[in-house]
Amino acid sequence: METLQFRFEQGSRPLAGTAQLVGVVGSGNLEVLIEPAALAGACEIEVRTAAVGFGATWQAVMTDFHARWSLADARICINDMGATPAVVSLRLDQAAQSLAGGTP
Repeated sequence: METLQFRFEQGSRPLAGTAQLVGVVGSGNLEVLIEPAALAGACEIEVRTAAVGFGATWQAVMTDFHARWSLADARICINDMGATPAVVSLRLDQAAQSLAGGTP
């Protein structure tokens, strides 16, 4: 298992509501927990993955996600079992839409 940490500053889109969980931890899939958190406008993302050595890929996917959503005061925890970048993006968008509303 590998744990990766990402933090994006100066988000502009706050979350509304309580924590939401999307997805299921299983082969080729992942779950995403998203919740509001007092982070001075930042978005923190923690990834726990069984696929070790893909930090650069995760960085690219997280950077793309932040560019689309620009979440503010958000904490996201991802438990991954080998999901592809497309599945990761889909689950992140589902989670963000559940609390931020609208589309990216």
